[in-house]
Amino acid sequence: MPKLSDLTNYTFLEAQISEFFNIISQEEVVKGNLLGILVAALIVIGVWFYAKKPSKGCLDPKKFKEFRLVKRTQLSHNTARFRFALPKPTSVLGLPVGLHIRCRGRDSQDEEVVRPYTPITLDSDVGYFELVVKMYLKGRMSHHFREMQEGDYLHVLGPVGRFRYKPGEVQAFGMLAGGSGITPMFQLTRAILENPKDNTKIRLIYANVTVDDILLKEELDGFASVHPDSFKVYYVLNQPPEKWIGGVGFISKDMIKTHYPGPAPDIKILRCGPTGMNKAMAAHLTELGYAPEMQFEF
Repeated sequence: MPKLSDLTNYTFLEAQISEFFNIISQEEVVKGNLLGILVAALIVIGVWFYAKKPSKGCLDPKKFKEFRLVKRTQLSHNTARFRFALPKPTSVLGLPVGLHIRCRGRDSQDEEVVRPYTPITLDSDVGYFELVVKMYLKGRMSHHFREMQEGDYLHVLGPVGRFRYKPGEVQAFGMLAGGSGITPMFQLTRAILENPKDNTKIRLIYANVTVDDILLKEELDGFASVHPDSFKVYYVLNQPPEKWIGGVGFISKDMIKTHYPGPAPDIKILRCGPTGMNKAMAAHLTELGYAPEMQFEF
């Protein structure tokens, strides 16, 4: 008898259906078992079609839902990767690419606080979702994440946001990210690179203070190695180490001009970072000729 987990395995079900019909012989039909055979076949086919249906997302845009923290991985002195379990191993979060969630917690004064976060996982990651969170010393929601232990619950609401991605909508994205502002860029990059039909180019400039502050660097470097034509990343540091070959200081107009495609209707520049950085980048982009409709700020 197949296990319950087998019923969500499409390959297994297709094989079972094929085998089922192969063993039906004319002799069985003659014996009068046709009705039973047809009923059994309909049951198997029904289960197969049910398993083929896309899973309904777990989010609710109007009320917070609880998700249990099942794994916490410390990435640096103030950054951690949090994995939260979904209700079932086959569940998906149900977050469209480009949108984010709102997380609710308690600050150091035990007052309620809500902040937006973008998961680094997609709906192709079933059974869980992940957040990479930089916990600032005086951050109110940072306190909540800093105190979270495996087994604790996070209250989440969503989807939220204004940016919706359609594959092939633009020829290329220029991405300007600072610090934890990499997460929406990472989510979108994954979606594009994992879709073999999506030929959108990505050029990312990612700014941080030190090399240790670069979030998801191993993954980003992996993208650049596996998809050298589609994805390129340029790191900028305020405090670079010796023999650093990337950018130094703050992101400049010259850096944008060097690494990004020029202004065009099928080009879009995305930015996400600290308020001061976003304001400076908007000014740079305008001076370089990128019209408002060519820009988007998360």
